[in-house]
Amino acid sequence: MKTLFTLMACLMVCGASFAQKLNKLSGKIVDEKTVPVPFAMVRVLNYPDTGLVKSVSTNIDGEFSIDQLKNGDYILSISIVGFKSKKTDRFSLNGDLNLPVISIESLSKQLKEVSVQGKKPFIEHQIDKTVLNVENSITAAGSTALEVLEKAPGVQIDRQNDQIKLNNKNGVTVMIDGKSNFLSGADITTLLGNMSSDQIATIELITNPSAKYDAAGNAGIINIRLKRNKAFGTNGTLAVNTGQGIMPDSPGDLFRAGVNLNLNHRQGKWNIFGNGAIVRKAQFNNTFLTRTTLSDGLASSLTQNFDRKNKGVGFQGKLGADYYASEKTVFGVMLDANTVTTKLSNLSNTNINAVQNGSSSLNYILQDANSHSPVGNLTANFNIKHDFDKKGKSLTFDMDYSRFSNKKDENFLASYLNGSGNQTNETTLRNNTDAEINIYAAKTDFTLPISKTMKLETGLKSSYVVTHNNFISEQLIGGVWQNDLGKSNNFVYKENINAIYGSFSKEWKVFQVQLGLRGEHTHSNGTSVTDQKQVNRNYFSLFPTVFINQKISENHNIRYSYGRRVDRPNYQQLNPFVFYMDPLAVDQGNPYLKPQFTANYQVSYSYKELSFSLNYSDTRDMITQISKQDDATRIISVIRENLGRSRYYSADLYIPVKVTKWWNMQNNISVYYNKFNDGNIEGAAYSAGKAAVNLFTSDTFTLPQNFSIEVSAWLNSPRVNGVEQTTIYQGALNAGIQKSLMNKKLKLRLNMDDILLTNHWEGKLVYQNVNMSVVNHYTSRRANFSISYNFGNQNVKSARSRNTATDDIKNRAGG
Repeated sequence: MKTLFTLMACLMVCGASFAQKLNKLSGKIVDEKTVPVPFAMVRVLNYPDTGLVKSVSTNIDGEFSIDQLKNGDYILSISIVGFKSKKTDRFSLNGDLNLPVISIESLSKQLKEVSVQGKKPFIEHQIDKTVLNVENSITAAGSTALEVLEKAPGVQIDRQNDQIKLNNKNGVTVMIDGKSNFLSGADITTLLGNMSSDQIATIELITNPSAKYDAAGNAGIINIRLKRNKAFGTNGTLAVNTGQGIMPDSPGDLFRAGVNLNLNHRQGKWNIFGNGAIVRKAQFNNTFLTRTTLSDGLASSLTQNFDRKNKGVGFQGKLGADYYASEKTVFGVMLDANTVTTKLSNLSNTNINAVQNGSSSLNYILQDANSHSPVGNLTANFNIKHDFDKKGKSLTFDMDYSRFSNKKDENFLASYLNGSGNQTNETTLRNNTDAEINIYAAKTDFTLPISKTMKLETGLKSSYVVTHNNFISEQLIGGVWQNDLGKSNNFVYKENINAIYGSFSKEWKVFQVQLGLRGEHTHSNGTSVTDQKQVNRNYFSLFPTVFINQKISENHNIRYSYGRRVDRPNYQQLNPFVFYMDPLAVDQGNPYLKPQFTANYQVSYSYKELSFSLNYSDTRDMITQISKQDDATRIISVIRENLGRSRYYSADLYIPVKVTKWWNMQNNISVYYNKFNDGNIEGAAYSAGKAAVNLFTSDTFTLPQNFSIEVSAWLNSPRVNGVEQTTIYQGALNAGIQKSLMNKKLKLRLNMDDILLTNHWEGKLVYQNVNMSVVNHYTSRRANFSISYNFGNQNVKSARSRNTATDDIKNRAGG
């Protein structure tokens, strides 16, 4: 009996063991070009009832593995966005099985149809920003990034002072792919003037950023996102453009051209991307200036005419790689370098009509100036992103090093003539500028979803900047170059900013709330080595943000927002050097400039795509440029000072209209009022305010045979900014036509900017003893032709975007 029980137990155990024998199923998913397809959903279904047994996602190499499967008949169902869903034939499982490679087909045809029907407009108004879809714009083709920005609603390019303004407010942080370019003033406009629109995918206008962003940028952030190929395998875009400026009374050589190549290669765990561009530019600028002086009964009237022509060649290259160590962890590196060399020639003619005791005299100053200026920029980035789960819990880390160099050699030859045209004197000067900036920065961001309706974000950032500016001014006296000790200087600036932020968001059925707080500690030291003077600053500031979205109904929303921002003086504004411009004009920095702080408030309402907003901002210690005139010497000095208070009120209305199936219209109307007050500017109180209007419209027409037309126009009314008044209506009419070929992979675009030649500036400065008027004409009308060709697989997204650690500090190197 015992033997029988033992035999039965053995049979039961062995039978159970045999019944529980399970199998492992593995395989690989590729597309029609045999490129692995990661993150595809693979479902194991029973046959024939198709009941779900198990599911799994493919790894970065397109491979999958499923174990613990019983013997039986099965089929697989494979699905992923951008591909046709597929079910395999029936197969039997009776032991471990490695299936043959499974190929799935991309939805290229369907995606093309969707892209035609759902093409994004040039302007998209989203809940937290305005997006310009540059790659979809015909009139943007062949333009520079600066010219594209000028076509954006609310953006003004102040070519008189080389400033970019947003909603008529200074203090804009310009970022490229989430990182600032460490330049400002003339330097950032030079860089954007050398960047072709063929490199740009979108431009984001963020007027009230959250606490996650650096607090810099009183008016907000302009983020330029460059094109990045979004497909597996090898793919890219090649673009060629050329243009010719058409301007009365200008040199014939206003020709420009550019070539841009974007490449992306995705294979296995690696994604390698790069960009290369070369651009040749030429521009002309004519400025006519009049002003008066009065000293000890001597009244002078000065008229000056400047003809500036600059041309140059720029090169840009970017190389980066992402390594997908696992489905949750990605490592990335990126190296970005660009260089621009410009040559400037400037001919000026100054007439001085002086009257004293009823007697008048006329004198002239003729100056021939030229400069050679190579600018270099190198940025290296290392980054990590880890996703803890699929609910959004993630950690990112960025570490950056950036180096910028700006060398400039300037030569000035001035001839002084009497009323008879005879030369009475001659001066020869030269300036040599050698500026170098080094940045070290690191940041980390952590995102923690608490629930489906609650999320917490927090992060740290630290940056350290060292700038060296060596300026040597010399005059030729007796055939010997002698150092002008009153102007030459060596300036060293060091700055350390440490920041911490936290942001909490919560969603209810009707309300969405996001509360944020950012703290930044700034320690800076500016040292004039020549004068042995130092300016130290050490301060801590808090920057709260509040965003509330109220969903009234499916189509009606109201959004309330508040944010505090800061603009620190850029490094050239702090530089105490005296820069010679002509015998009667100099430019000088101010090491005692204070940062300006701004509180921004906004209430906006949206109905479907229509939106209306009310805005108010209050800025204290506004950094502004003023002119200080010495009546005795007739010399005018351009300096920077803090203006006591600036207030800004605006109402903005965005109206999209679909006129017909083939005609779409976008309209933007802004009405605003600026008010400026200061108790003491150059010895007297100052108060000025003015209401102004900004109008923008864009029309797109979709025609048969893959033709399309785009017409856009903008208009700015007279306005005031600080001590400067714009006295004319300023605007432009732009138009372009596009023809698509080869299944829309090849696009030919022809357009013209400022057809009516109405984009020029006229203004005046009237305060204290300054009475000046200015007329400035520049190369605004230009005909452009561009060709772009997309090659390779363009359907499945692969590359990721990133924000690096050098976000705000890279925007402050210019003057």
